[in-house]
Amino acid sequence: MQRSSYDTAAALLPLVGGPGNVTSVAHCMTRLRLGVADRERVDAEAVRAVPGVLGVVADGDTLQVVIGPGAVVAVTAEFERLLDATATAPRAPGDDRPGDFAPTGPAATGPAATGPARGGAVPGGLRSADGMDLAARGAELRAARARRNATPVKTALRRVADVFVPLIPALIGCGVLAGLNGLLVNAGWLPGLTPALAAIASGFMALISVFVGYNTAKVFGGTPVLGGAVAAVVVYPGVTKVTAFGVALAPGQGGVLGALAAALLAVGVERWCRGRVPDALDVLLTPTVTVLVAGLATLYGLMYAAGLVSSAIGTAANWLLATTGPLAGLVLGGLFLPLVMLGLHQALIPIHTTLIQQQGYTVLLPLLAMAGAGQVGAAIAVYARLRHDTRLRTTIRSALPAGLLGVGEPLIYGVSLPLGRPFLTACAGGAAGGAFVGFFAVLGDRVGATAIGPSGWALFPLLTGNRGPALAATIYAGGLLTGYAVGFLATYACFRGPGIPGGPSPRRSR
Repeated sequence: MQRSSYDTAAALLPLVGGPGNVTSVAHCMTRLRLGVADRERVDAEAVRAVPGVLGVVADGDTLQVVIGPGAVVAVTAEFERLLDATATAPRAPGDDRPGDFAPTGPAATGPAATGPARGGAVPGGLRSADGMDLAARGAELRAARARRNATPVKTALRRVADVFVPLIPALIGCGVLAGLNGLLVNAGWLPGLTPALAAIASGFMALISVFVGYNTAKVFGGTPVLGGAVAAVVVYPGVTKVTAFGVALAPGQGGVLGALAAALLAVGVERWCRGRVPDALDVLLTPTVTVLVAGLATLYGLMYAAGLVSSAIGTAANWLLATTGPLAGLVLGGLFLPLVMLGLHQALIPIHTTLIQQQGYTVLLPLLAMAGAGQVGAAIAVYARLRHDTRLRTTIRSALPAGLLGVGEPLIYGVSLPLGRPFLTACAGGAAGGAFVGFFAVLGDRVGATAIGPSGWALFPLLTGNRGPALAATIYAGGLLTGYAVGFLATYACFRGPGIPGGPSPRRSR
């Protein structure tokens, strides 16, 4: 029987420390992304064991629970409803607990319901004092590991990802419509409809800087609407009357990078004001000073500087592919799966978005998408090798359609990563596919995507390039086939059985 979204959400909530430990809730295409106040209250192993959970990525104060496409939206909605319900539920007199959640039914059982921290017996027959000492030592080790992982770079990348991840659904929808409109225009069909489609597809991209500014202020602790107000300066048509460094500004100059920088500055100015402005004048002076200072700095510095950086990104990407195409494709395609595994791939979204704003497409996404092709080939090889492992073959059959559409987490966490070696051979397949696409870039045939989000077969409607969508689709298809083939052959040649140390041998039917 299929597990409901409510059951999954109800099982997860106590395992992540209860409502009082959850500081934020969001989701991307496949992951429930939770901000947590105290990582020590999260039972990651128990979360991983919840039916429907494909994997867990814990990084600092962010917990990413991999659930899969489609299902993650429903689970996130149920999770938020549970949080709202527990926040408004009446408490007994004298009950001042900070949002602890005691589930009933299936969510009340399992690994998270036992153990010293939850009132269960001390395992292994240890005396209580010994168990407490071991628990304290374990807590110290986990805290030390968390401190090592919470580097400034990782924290910054995670927060930047939190800014852009909520924008992905709109990027996908508008990108698909832009591709469809391009096909209709080239074919000369429905001339009365294409202007409307162009307006719908382009409207979001024209104002994406405002959304970036709003989310930036929200993520970094400012007032969201002030971040959006300052970022709106970047796209305002009247900036053409402003001259910075002897050059007239252009609407959209600096793009999302300029909007990100403007909103970050607004957050800093707002915090400075909050600590110095009297409470009686705060509502009047703080927003005014924030918008004025950050707005002037954006016009007379940030837009110009961000424009230089944006242009450098586009130039560097084109130069990299034109001069070292196969090598660049090999490296990008081969290393993307580890980035996905660590949840760091979202940090590339600003670069993709910048390239789309500049050139109309991102040349990096088709290269990175080859990692999914290697993963599919590796999974098919495992399926062929382990003919008698019914459980694993069932997992592969259920995860393979998502993998073909470019959603790699089910195959990563359900198949290749637990087995070990197939993860490496999948990376080899991705590297081969990336090198294939990169080889044509050296010949002058660039392949790009008009939006980010989909990959695999789902990327075909978004493909374009400097020589048209037909040639781009052909080259991309060749890269996918190369990734499938190399991933399959490398895995089939190197893998004989489960690679988990001490793991069980493949089950054989009698």
